[in-house]
Parts: sequence; structure tokens; C-alpha cells
Amino acid sequence: MERLLGYRFKDSQYLTRALTHRSYAGENYERLEFLGDAVLGLVIGAALYERFPDADEGQLSRLRASLVRKETLAELGHELNIGPFLRLGEGEMRSGGQQRGSILADVMESLLGGVYLDGGFAEALALVHRLFHSRLQDLDAAAQAKDPKTRLQEFLQSKNRPLPAYLVEHVKGEQHEQQFFVLCSIEQPRLQTQGQGGSRRKAEQQAASIMLDKLSK
Repeated sequence: MERLLGYRFKDSQYLTRALTHRSYAGENYERLEFLGDAVLGLVIGAALYERFPDADEGQLSRLRASLVRKETLAELGHELNIGPFLRLGEGEMRSGGQQRGSILADVMESLLGGVYLDGGFAEALALVHRLFHSRLQDLDAAAQAKDPKTRLQEFLQSKNRPLPAYLVEHVKGEQHEQQFFVLCSIEQPRLQTQGQGGSRRKAEQQAASIMLDKLSK
């Protein structure tokens, strides 16, 4: 595991705990996962701030979300093949926990937390940059400038999932100051969000933006 990460732990307890699921033992990775999530968000945020000097806050937030979401972390876990190193209870082992995306994503964060505690921020920063180097290089800030409805549609199409449906739930206010309330619904996974705006279009865009945030977590 240390060879895969390119980091040797001074105190092996951090590595052991980072790889231990709660089904295996009381001392598990959940606290390290919490810490690693914070470290990852900071390092990626700083990297994006430097890489895209002309990007606004919204673009930077969307770029960060695309990198730190669970799906991306699970992909990294699969690429590193960390599954065989996980300490899982018998039930989790039998049900395929070693390859489960949610567990791999959590462990990637816990490993970052362990490196931070063991070696300090500089080592954690270096690890994040090693892990995310190619993904940072491939990012396109301009693509993130697309409106939320377009990005949601493209995201679902890339996953071969049905497109979202928008429904005006109700309209409030006088003609000159109406507020539209729109529902955005998707089938896979089955989710629904509500947007609000001074026009139907604005309400739909807000609902799509909220949906994208949900899908990125």
C-alpha cells in the first residue's frame, strides 16, 4: 500500500486504521475519512485557484466538485487497486466490499487523513497532487461555464441515463413580480429537486444546479 501511495508511514497505526472498515473493528477509518475530506478540499481548491486564474467562484466550485466527488475517488481506488488491502468484516467481504465504490472512496479520503497526521500537510499535499495530476491537467474551465441544465443533460447522457424532466409546480405573485417553482426529476437514481426564480427558465436552472450538487456527493 505504501508503494502504491508513494509514501512510507512513520507510524503504521495510521495506515492500518485508514484501511479498516467499521465492520472489521471498533478502530476504523471514519474519523480519518472526515479529516481527509477537509485536506482534499483545501488542496484541490488551492490547485484550481492557481491553475485557472480567470475562473470565477462558481466555475471553481464546479471544478472542485467534479474532482472530490465520491465517483472520482472510487475511480482512484480502483486504479490503485486498494481493494485487497482493506480490512473488512466477513459480511462485507462476502458481499464484494473490496470493490464497492462507496468504500473505496471513503478509504481514499481516510488515507489522505492518515498521511496528514503522520507526515504533515506538505506530505498530504504532495500525495493529492500525485493522485490527481492527470485529472487536474485534463480539466477544462470553459466547459464548467455551461449552464446547469446543459451540464445535467450531458452528465446523464454520459451515463446512459434518462434525461431530466421539469415541471412547474406553482407560480406565486403578481404578473410583474412572479416567482416560479419548478421541480427537476431524474429516474436513475430517483431524485427530485426544486428551483425558484423570477422566470421559468431561472427556476429550471436552479433546480438543475441543485440536482448536479446532489449527484456530485
